[in-house]
Amino acid sequence: MLRVKHADSPSVAHSQPNRRFVSTLLGGLTASLTAGLYVSPVTAQSAQAAPIALKEMTVSATRGERRIDEVPASVTVITAETIEREGARDLKDIFRNELDVTVPVGPTRFSNAGTSAGRAGNEGVNIRGLGGNQVLMLIDGIRVPNGFSFGSFQTGRGDYLDVDGIKSVEVLRGPASTQYGSDGLAGAVSFQTLNPSDLYKQGTAGGGFLRTGYTSIDRSWSSTLGLGGTSGSWQGMILGSFRLGHQTINQGSNDVKNLERTSPNPVDYNNRYLLAKAILTINPHQQLGLTFESQRRTQSTEVYSARAIPPYRPFSTIGFSTKDRISRDRVSFEHRYSDLSAPFIQKSETRIYWQDAQVNQFATEARYRARERTRDNTYQARVIGLATQFESNLSRGLDQRLAYGLDWSQANIQGVRDGTIPPYGGVFPDKPFPDTVYTLSGAFLQSEIELGNVTITPGVRFDYYRIEPSAATSTATSTASSAARPDQINGRSGYQPTTTDGNAFMPRLGVVWSLHPMFAPYAQYAQGFRAPTPDQVNNGFRNLASGYTSIGNANLKPEYADSLEIGIRGNNQTFNYSLSGFDNRYKNFISQEIVGGLGRPSNPTIYQYVNLTNAHIQGLVAKANWRIHKDWGLETGFAYLKGDSTLRGKKQPLNSIQPLNVLLGLRYDRENWGARANWLWSAGKSPTRIAESSPEQFAPPAYGTLDLGMFWKPQANITLNANVNNLFNTQYWRWSDVSGLANNSAIKDAYTAPGRNIQLSIRVDF
Repeated sequence: MLRVKHADSPSVAHSQPNRRFVSTLLGGLTASLTAGLYVSPVTAQSAQAAPIALKEMTVSATRGERRIDEVPASVTVITAETIEREGARDLKDIFRNELDVTVPVGPTRFSNAGTSAGRAGNEGVNIRGLGGNQVLMLIDGIRVPNGFSFGSFQTGRGDYLDVDGIKSVEVLRGPASTQYGSDGLAGAVSFQTLNPSDLYKQGTAGGGFLRTGYTSIDRSWSSTLGLGGTSGSWQGMILGSFRLGHQTINQGSNDVKNLERTSPNPVDYNNRYLLAKAILTINPHQQLGLTFESQRRTQSTEVYSARAIPPYRPFSTIGFSTKDRISRDRVSFEHRYSDLSAPFIQKSETRIYWQDAQVNQFATEARYRARERTRDNTYQARVIGLATQFESNLSRGLDQRLAYGLDWSQANIQGVRDGTIPPYGGVFPDKPFPDTVYTLSGAFLQSEIELGNVTITPGVRFDYYRIEPSAATSTATSTASSAARPDQINGRSGYQPTTTDGNAFMPRLGVVWSLHPMFAPYAQYAQGFRAPTPDQVNNGFRNLASGYTSIGNANLKPEYADSLEIGIRGNNQTFNYSLSGFDNRYKNFISQEIVGGLGRPSNPTIYQYVNLTNAHIQGLVAKANWRIHKDWGLETGFAYLKGDSTLRGKKQPLNSIQPLNVLLGLRYDRENWGARANWLWSAGKSPTRIAESSPEQFAPPAYGTLDLGMFWKPQANITLNANVNNLFNTQYWRWSDVSGLANNSAIKDAYTAPGRNIQLSIRVDF
């Protein structure tokens, strides 16, 4: 049950309805192949000794280390070895072979006052049909800042992190709010960074690695150096990486320097990353840790596609260039305790952290027979937080493990729009929302009860959020809505930025029945919620010359989810599989809508964030691995999703749903070399499964791509990786990247995915 209250309004309570799970588990798995198990170049374990079994460990599913086949949820763990073998540059590459996970990235075709396509970079992660801020993203348990959108000013989330410092990535499907609170509506993605012990061999005083690589997809060079060591009770490490690259290739061929261009716009970017850690072992049961993480990304773009087509008219754009900067700094202090013989608390972990993330987007626009104008927009989120959790094993008549803890964070969020020649009637600088203190806090309790071969996992969490705008900026921001007529704003007499708070109570219940190693059914019911953000509650802006204004909404309620998943799993030394069906229902989706006005300066169109849309997503996901020989492995998988949204009583397809995906492949692994072949097939997007739009939305056809890869270890400490992606140079469009593209568009090729490309890297361990 969710309970929401506001400072200016009475409390609102909502009870979740009971429902039946309507997805049917289909029999049979699609016969297929794909890259199976990865052999670590660091540990150099023999492939002959590596069984195909679900032995990976997950932390995100229960906030404690558990085997994947022991938790009542769908979880994927992607290791650093996998990321390195496949030559992943960024978030989109990491999830290339995840069938129900995508990362939307549009071409860099943004402009000053029109489209924002591509400005956000790696926008975020879409899990089973929902993405953006509806998916929780964590780095070492600390939230990745939210994405932000305001006209052509858009920030993503995927570019806040660097792949070179990642030890593992966990993808938890389904609501994660019981574990982590707000934002885990569709699931959670948890990134764990490397530790000192990952950089040197056991029994040695120190070590490290040097890796360098080239990727033709954006003509980028990268280098990473990591050093780690131990002395007495101390461990330490430092890792630095640098990447220098250009625009991502597509299969467009029109190089004209105007709106008709389909080739990529020229881009120069560099990414710098630093990770440092120190760990002190106080005694066999306690450790203290200190982490410093810093990232800087700079990207310059010459946006030829924003230029007008000759002959020019007054005020036409004849030149448009941008320079975007992203930075994130983090300091965290951790205490870990572990004593399995302790009477009550056997494990605990406490983390105190500070994080400062900032995006600055600067643009210069040259105009025909008009003055040059600039835009200088900044979004910043500075947060301090505390997370602590405990684990207790109880065995008095009942084999039970309790996990419980507290989370608290307070973010100072700011947004500023600046530049020269503001919109008519406007003044720079201005704020799309007032400076805000955004507080999230929660407490959770989870129990794992073992009854023979049945494990029951009930859990519950209480969360509280508070949005408190700064009084100094509220007055200035509220003037943006002063032109709205009182009778047009849902009966309100006007809008003033206001303090808003609310709370949520979220239960979860999971069951795993380990009936047989090859047949272990599981089920989970979970609720999730996402609190509204400061820019949604207290949004405020006006452009009277263009006849529109936006206002806030202090009565905005959280989005929430009801989810049921049922599945089966099995594994032995040569074969494993999983099959899951899920039924997710979402309510109170937040969207910006027109709530009044006629679009004239004296009576402007009024935009406001409101709770309108409901959604229903169902799906079936299957995976299987088979080691047919000590050196040969097969893997198979498919994901089928279907979703609809309901807006003002009208039901239509949900555009964030991906078409049917199937992954096929073959792998050969030896101790010193190996090769793989992956074939990914995606069904075309059916026009009947696209929401109505004007003009009609482009529906990309089906496609299949073949990727090849190999590794070779000429010496035990040297590893060479080579990958050829899209071997047959297939022209195709990913649905996640073309949403919003009109079917009659003349620039469809600008949205094509990359053609044939190669990736090469060499790593030396020492």
